Amino acid sequence: MSEPKAERVAKLIARAGICSRREAERLIEQGRVAVDGEPIDTPSLTLDDPGRITVDGERLPAPEPARLFRYHKPRGVLVAERDPHGRPTIYDRLPQSLPRVMPVGRLDVNSEGLLLLTNDGELKRRLELPATGWIRRYRVRVFGEVDEAALASLNAGITVEGVRYGPIEARLDQRTGSNAWLTVALREGKNREVRRVMEHLGLKVSRLLRIAYGPFQLGAMRPDQVSEIAPKVLAEQLGTKPPEATGTGTAKSKCQPPKSQSRSKRNANRRRTA
Repeated sequence: MSEPKAERVAKLIARAGICSRREAERLIEQGRVAVDGEPIDTPSLTLDDPGRITVDGERLPAPEPARLFRYHKPRGVLVAERDPHGRPTIYDRLPQSLPRVMPVGRLDVNSEGLLLLTNDGELKRRLELPATGWIRRYRVRVFGEVDEAALASLNAGITVEGVRYGPIEARLDQRTGSNAWLTVALREGKNREVRRVMEHLGLKVSRLLRIAYGPFQLGAMRPDQVSEIAPKVLAEQLGTKPPEATGTGTAKSKCQPPKSQSRSKRNANRRRTA
């Protein structure tokens, strides 16, 4: 039998479903991660036994297979653990039967459509990387005069207010008075990318619906509907074996510093411990 492979502490935390690797590195910087009871201050430490790690004094949970879900996020709902202004978050609306999940990428509060959710921090990181090459596809309603030549020029990428965006495929589908429907596809998905690029072209986005993330489609899902992607399908799309035990269905989120609980946090905690 081969010896367990040593991996960075942050990666082991992410694979346990506590949070993403980047967030795990922040926990280490905050002094909230310990090995054999001693706080560590570097994410480069490697271990072959995750059982030696604690986060906020709690050992990493027993692993479960990585899972991926499709969720139809409604407009007006935040992709966040909590909101200081009391606005609804996805964790207020997800079924309590779900494991503790993390969003793959983001949709802003006024956007809607397909949001992938996973219980595995490493899977989250992999699916978010531009190197994965997966296209994010959107249906976009805009107000203004659409210049199809300007849309075609987006294939070469564009710089808006000092931010460089990669190639964007955009086509005009339908005009209705002063409004038009576009289909937009991109690979990076930077913060508010579609809205900022459309505004740069003189167009105001009035509706933004994500219809696909890589091979996974929104289809006919209703708002707030959740559907799990079969492990075999996920493995085929990733070019891997079916997911092994790299995530957890009972892990508690450690990504936020301790705070008084808001309604959304209490709901999220109930779901994680159900």
